[in-house]
This record gives sequence, C-alpha cells and structure tokens, in this order.
Amino acid sequence: MIITDVCIIGAGPGGAAAALQLDRLGISCVVVDKAVFPRDKVCGDGLSGKVIAGLNRIDPAIGQRLQAFAEKENSWGVTFVAPGRTGMDVPYKPNYNPATDAPIGFVCKRIHFDNFLVDELRQCKNVQLIEGKSIDNYTPTPEGYELSDAKETLRISAKMIIVANGAHSAFTKDVAGIRMEPKHYAAGVRAYYTGVTGMHDHSYIELHFLKNLLPGYLWIFPLPNGEANVGIDMPSDTMRRRKVNLKTLLHETLQSDPVFSERFRSAKPVSPVEGYGLPLGSRSRRLSGERWMLVGDAAFLIDPFTGEGIGNAIYSGAIAAKQAVECLQSGDFSVAKLLAYDASIQRVLGAELRLSTKLQRLVRYPRLFNLLMKAGTRNKQLRDVISSMFYEVDLRKKLTKPSFYIKLILNR
Repeated sequence: MIITDVCIIGAGPGGAAAALQLDRLGISCVVVDKAVFPRDKVCGDGLSGKVIAGLNRIDPAIGQRLQAFAEKENSWGVTFVAPGRTGMDVPYKPNYNPATDAPIGFVCKRIHFDNFLVDELRQCKNVQLIEGKSIDNYTPTPEGYELSDAKETLRISAKMIIVANGAHSAFTKDVAGIRMEPKHYAAGVRAYYTGVTGMHDHSYIELHFLKNLLPGYLWIFPLPNGEANVGIDMPSDTMRRRKVNLKTLLHETLQSDPVFSERFRSAKPVSPVEGYGLPLGSRSRRLSGERWMLVGDAAFLIDPFTGEGIGNAIYSGAIAAKQAVECLQSGDFSVAKLLAYDASIQRVLGAELRLSTKLQRLVRYPRLFNLLMKAGTRNKQLRDVISSMFYEVDLRKKLTKPSFYIKLILNR
C-alpha cells in the first residue's frame, strides 16, 4: 500500500499542472496514469497564451523551458473566418509585436507536449510518478480513499484525490454523477498533412466557421517541419440530428470547397483521420465532493467556442492543488470546504466559459456572425478583448457587459 496525502489520477496537462503546483508548494503526491509516456492523444494540438501563462504562475522556469522546447511551432495568434469568408486576425495578446515579443502561443503535438510535462514531473522531488497503471477502484474510507487497479497489483491510500483522467473518466460518471449530454458535448476529427499552402506568416492558427459546418468549424494549425493539424469540430446534438460523419465531411470539404481545394491541391495526409470527444464547459456543474476534485477534461472545462481544453486544464489543476493544500493544513476535507474549489473555478474561468457558450450559440446565425466579424475588422477594442480570451482572465469580463456590444455595433 502506497500512502500519500494527495493522489492525482492522470498525468495529462491538468494532472501534471496539479502535481507541479503541489511540488512547488512542498506537498508530496502520487501521480498515476494508465499510459506509458511518451504517448499520443488525439487533439487539435493548439497551445494558446493561457498555457504558458498558467505554467508561469506555477513556476516561470517551466515557461522558459517550454519557450526553448524544440518540438513546437511558435504561433502569435488566431485567424477567425466567418461564414461569409471575412477573416479577423486576433493576436494572443493585445498590441503583440511578433518582431520583438517572444511567442506565447504554440502548436505542439500532444505526444511531445504531454511528455514535456511528464519530464518536468520526473524532476520533482515531491512527485512519485506511476505509469502504465489504471486506477479502476475508488473506495472511500474515514481517512480518505483507497485506490487500486483492476487486479489490485497497485494499491494507494490518499487523504484526497484530484481526478484528471480525461473526457471518459469513470470517476466523473460514477462518483461525480456527470454524464455525457449531446447538447454539452462535441466531437472532433483530426489528421496531419504536409504541403498545405496559404499559412499565416506568423503561424496563426485558423478557425473556419463555414456555413455547412455551423455551429462547428474547420481548423488548420501549423506544426514544425511543414506539417499541419487539420480537423473539424461539431456539437454532438447537431451531428446526431444531421446524421453527420465527420471523417467524410472533412474529406469532402477539403476536396470540394473552392478555397480549401486550392490550398490542399498538393497536400498529402501523413496520418489517418482520428476522432475524439470534447466535454464542453457550457453549463455549470459540481466539480468537487468530499475528498475529491475534478480538473481538465474530467471536469468538462473545454471552451465551447474555440474547443481549447489544455489551458483550462492547467489552470484548474493549479487551482485544485492550492485547494488541496488548504484542506491538508486545516484537516478539513468536507464537501463544504471543497466548495471553495468550485467557487475558484467559477471566478477564474466561469465568465469566459459563459461568454464562449454565447459565442458558440451565435455562430448558429451566420448573418449575425458575419456582422460581428466585419465589425471586428474595424474595431480594435473587439480584437483586443478577444485576445484576452487567450491570455488574461480578468479582461474577459468586458465581453459579458451589454455596453461593450452597444459600443461595438455603434463602432465607438
């Protein structure tokens, strides 16, 4: 039996961030992941400015090492393209100058980025990392939780647990009682290509809200060595209603759309098309209970508009770690005590998730979305505030105020 104060289930971005934060606070923990790293994960591979901002909050040295990490493409922003083909370039930070400023956004295959974080864990004196083991049994005890794999070859006793084992977490479903709801879930498919033309000079990631894909979108994310991550995201309820096959839709769009057929004329796929699920943060849920907290995809925190989950996973992991320290110091692991974690998530990410939910609904109305994009090309205020969605949390509150939209429409 391994005895620990905190057991973190999952070593992806959320779990790794929680462990890194605990290590910096001097708290020992055990991290368990069913995979052996490096391992791949189907994803869009985009790392917005929130990722490095979150890592810098834990330890600026981690951010510096990520900046120097070779297996990534530096990216300075996002290009949003409306159904009417109006495009709006939004830098990851207001007044961002690629010529003088260090990049704060990246595109990095998850096989490389997640392994970067796991390598960071391996250097932590307060972190015990266990790979290749799945936690299948969760047994509450008066002192915490007893955890084990299916054959009980691994047994852990922990005062509290941080659950970060992804979109298909059994704990999320069976203990937290959060189930997949098509209205608050999306599906995505992605493939890697070489030879895609028309990429932004500063490696902006691209989100194309084509009319036949709404309320989903097609993305193109530039990668090192001339590769690109290309895929489609669509809400699950829309897919079911329209009986959409995303793999077929991706191939047909790249072949028949006049813009993409030209850009992909000489492109070659270098991987199969693979799919994955996205649990969206488009409704409020309980993310904690007695002696446990959910983080990242296990907490349904993916941005409903952009589909980004990595930044929110890192923020929630760090918040969970700080809450764990408070519980350990007070000896209080009750439901009431851990409600503070839910409150912190709402304070840091809630306004953004509510806004993104509204924006995701907005794209169901192509004319209105086209109008907003055209206004954005003329209005620096809008571009700056959208930039803040990827970098500064507090500035996002502007987008929840009706006065902002009135000024936007009046172009003031």
